[in-house]
Amino acid sequence: MGTRRIAMLSRVADSMYWIGRYLERAENTLRIVDVNMNLMLEGSHTRSETRWRRVLQAFSNPAGMEETDGDTTIESLIFDMGNRASAAACVALARESARQVRDELSSEQWQKLNSLYHQLCEMHLSGRPAMVSDAMQTILDGVHLFQGVTDTTMTHGEGWQFIRAGRYMERAMQTATLLELYYREFFSNRDLFADASQYVEWVGLLRCCTAFESYCTVYTADLTPERILEFLLLHRRFPHSLWYSVNSIVEALAGIEQGSHRASADELARRAGRLRASLSFAQIGEIIEQDAAAYLRQVLDQCRMIQELIYRLYISYSIDTALAM
Repeated sequence: MGTRRIAMLSRVADSMYWIGRYLERAENTLRIVDVNMNLMLEGSHTRSETRWRRVLQAFSNPAGMEETDGDTTIESLIFDMGNRASAAACVALARESARQVRDELSSEQWQKLNSLYHQLCEMHLSGRPAMVSDAMQTILDGVHLFQGVTDTTMTHGEGWQFIRAGRYMERAMQTATLLELYYREFFSNRDLFADASQYVEWVGLLRCCTAFESYCTVYTADLTPERILEFLLLHRRFPHSLWYSVNSIVEALAGIEQGSHRASADELARRAGRLRASLSFAQIGEIIEQDAAAYLRQVLDQCRMIQELIYRLYISYSIDTALAM
């Protein structure tokens, strides 16, 4: 395979991967903001500030967002194009990635994403909750439409698998990050967890992962730290659990490897498979006893290593490596 062809495939892989990540990030951002907007009605001003501080930590404390005022945080995380963590910026970045590989996408994919971007550009900022809610719903609907047409109009080849890998990598890392934040603040303090006034916090965590209704289906509305962690970490049929996300990454990478026929992908497959195996055989009691926060940080480190290997193998490899393929 010529180096020029490989460079083109590298560009496509990079763009597809980040389309998946950016749109998943936009959806995650909106969901977390929406949950915390609703929680503003619960508890004291101090409690609200603590929640928004946790939200900013979930997004790695974006530059220029040191304030924990709810209204300011909401506006910045939804509309601010200069904040790469905002939903609007994620949509714009996904559109730019899609523009670079437009020939690889279906016309329906480009139409949905381009339309969503222009809808965002036309929106006027407003502090009124109704307008914020309308904007959030518009973005969510647009992201869901794009995901739908991606699965139904795009050939399920390497490009589709890279979108899938990006989507689930973002989801896995966001779920692990949220759990690590909540565990450090609440789960490790059994007295605090038992406080009935904190019930809304556990509901909020589940809703941030679209998990409350599914959790109640499995466990009823009886919230316990063990069950919440077990459900969001290890449940094999819930789409936002860590196990499900990692398993989807493994499947996507297997599809990419099958299409590219690269023997050098063995290390990547082993690393991803090892992470899935560690989750498959994990016992929630042992995780909690040995320090769940440390376990979650290890999962995040493994996800970063997998992403690094994806880049090294498919996106930013050297010319010498390319010539050897």
